[in-house]
Amino acid sequence: MTTQKFFARTAVLAATTILVTGAASMSKSWAEPQPSPKQLVDEVWQLLDRNYVDGSFNQQDWKAVRQTYLGRSYSSRQQAYTAIQQMVAKLGDRYTEFFEPQAYNALNTEISGSLSGVGLQLAVDEKTKALTVVAPLERSPAATAGILPADVITQINGRSTRGMNINDAVKQIKGVAGTQVMLTILRGSQDQTFKLTRANIALNPVAYRTQATASGKIGYIRLPEFTKTAPDEMKRAIVSLEKQDVKGYVLDLRSDPGGLLDASLKIASMWMERAPIVSLVNRQAVRERYTTEGRPLTNKPLVVLVDGGSASASEILAGALQDNGRAVLVGTRTFGKGLVQAVQPLGDGSALKLTIAKYYTPKGRDIDRVGITPNVVVGLTDAQKKALVQKRQLATPADPQYTQAVSSLEQLIQTRAVTLAQPSGIFRAVLK
Repeated sequence: MTTQKFFARTAVLAATTILVTGAASMSKSWAEPQPSPKQLVDEVWQLLDRNYVDGSFNQQDWKAVRQTYLGRSYSSRQQAYTAIQQMVAKLGDRYTEFFEPQAYNALNTEISGSLSGVGLQLAVDEKTKALTVVAPLERSPAATAGILPADVITQINGRSTRGMNINDAVKQIKGVAGTQVMLTILRGSQDQTFKLTRANIALNPVAYRTQATASGKIGYIRLPEFTKTAPDEMKRAIVSLEKQDVKGYVLDLRSDPGGLLDASLKIASMWMERAPIVSLVNRQAVRERYTTEGRPLTNKPLVVLVDGGSASASEILAGALQDNGRAVLVGTRTFGKGLVQAVQPLGDGSALKLTIAKYYTPKGRDIDRVGITPNVVVGLTDAQKKALVQKRQLATPADPQYTQAVSSLEQLIQTRAVTLAQPSGIFRAVLK
């Protein structure tokens, strides 16, 4: 699937920022003269030629592609943009795409944690080519209206989405806060129409609270996306909960589509000590390994909630915690995005997002198109999903996945208590 958000773009070559919904951004001097339309086309071709992860370019004669598009005359930037989109499409890559200036600005806004629109993450199904909902952002207009993961968007304002480019869909759904957009969705065999009012969405990276259980007080942390501010927010949450002497944690990554790789690395280091997190492998088979840094903020028992909307950076964190035996995963299989993209700003304010590497979990698992299977699988029906979102019952006793997560955490807390009470456990603690 090709993921795309409607409130902004998702995405970031390897210098400044790396997104793992996601991508990285190379620095660019905006004082440089803007390129001509033809120079812009050539710049994009060069970036792909040097950095794209597939050296066969999807079995394309890449030099012939350059001759085709550089042999044309371009009288406007819009003509160049169209040519670039056609050229990029030849790669057949669900994650490589071109951003016009307005869309790139929206991307930068999202990375900072400020969003606007209806709060949907969209994908193009590789088999059916249908525009499909990956997940609505909680408390967004889409979530409040009752749109669910796996809903297929068949019409936008009465216009069929059959054969529609995902960027065209984004342009039609985006808009000024307060205006409306009509979406017709197919759920199973039934069509439903939703009139959504666009809104400014303040993304609070981390929400947290405590809950009393039979095993003692536990901490619940919800992370909706890996933004620039997410690590600081996560640190604040853990420190606060540690001061309240919680016995363990439930970390909720459900419907978290990912974001910044750097954010996932920093957050992983808050939970693990001296542990591998992820490996990135580029076209030249160069492997770059990332490990935790510093000391963890806590070593208390941890359960992580995941589902089909947990993607990219979420899967990196969940995979690292699972592979290192640091956490038990509860929920359903994750989205399955094992690729890393980079977003390269171009001289006219546009940008190119391109796949530059594959990533592997600490145990060498390739989760692309496969996802991560939780240790404890707990599914939800469509009716349950709708009720939990619309009635705001996520992470309450009415939430079966959360209930199982708490139960699993209590078992971990009890096992830990028994282990520490054993003489051998005491001796080990003294020796350390």
